[in-house]
Amino acid sequence: MSQHYLKPLFEPRSVALIGASERPEKVGGRLLENLVGGGFQGKLFAVNPRHKELAGVPCVPTVADLPEPVEMAVIATPAPTVPGLIEECGRAGIRAAVVITAGFKEAGPEGAALDRQLLEAARRHGVRLLGPNCVGLMRPPLGLNATFARGHALSGSMALVSQS
Repeated sequence: MSQHYLKPLFEPRSVALIGASERPEKVGGRLLENLVGGGFQGKLFAVNPRHKELAGVPCVPTVADLPEPVEMAVIATPAPTVPGLIEECGRAGIRAAVVITAGFKEAGPEGAALDRQLLEAARRHGVRLLGPNCVGLMRPPLGLNATFARGHALSGSMALVSQS
C-alpha cells in the first residue's frame, strides 16, 4: 500500500528550511529557532548559501546540494524566488512545502502572477503546498514547529486548523 499523499506534509521524517538565518529577528531565524527548539525528531537541514552550519544544523547552499532526500521544505525567501524554489524542490523529490513567504495574490497583479507560477510548478512536480503567506505548521507529537510564532504548543488530543 502506498503512503497517503499528505504524509510528507503532516508527518515528515526530514525537513529543509530554505531561507534559514542566524538572525532570530528574521523570519528564517525564528523558523530555525522553532524547528531546533521544538525538538523535531527527524532530520533537519538548512539552506542558505552563506553558511555551512546554523544553530548546529547542517547548511547547504541550494536545494540540489541537500545530502539526502527530504520530505518537506519550509520556504522563507522573497516571493519572486519561490516559484523557482518549488521547481528545485520538485526536481529533488520533495513532495511537500510550507510557504511562509507573503507577496502573492494578496499583493496585487504582480503577486497574482507569482501565485500562478508557484501553483504551476507545484502541480508539475506533485508538490503539496501549505501557504503561501501563512504562519506555518505545528505537529507537537513530532516536535515539529515549522512556524514563525513565538513559543511551542503542547502535545495533546486537540487540533486547531485556522485560515484567516
